[in-house]
Amino acid sequence: MSNLTLAIDDDLLRLARVRAAEQGTSVNAVVRDLLAGFAATDRVHAARRRLVALSISSAAGSGGMPLA
Repeated sequence: MSNLTLAIDDDLLRLARVRAAEQGTSVNAVVRDLLAGFAATDRVHAARRRLVALSISSAAGSGGMPLA
């Protein structure tokens, strides 16, 4: 695992530490989760586009019946 150095305002870091502690986690874990989500965004969007394209091209349907 690699380390990353960030420049963050002292007050922002203090508030982030308090909020993370209230949630039973750490600022490190919060940032790691946010970066993982940020990095996966393109894959999620691509998968969503493939799913929509597949549903449009599919011969299957609801037969006019409501899905709910």
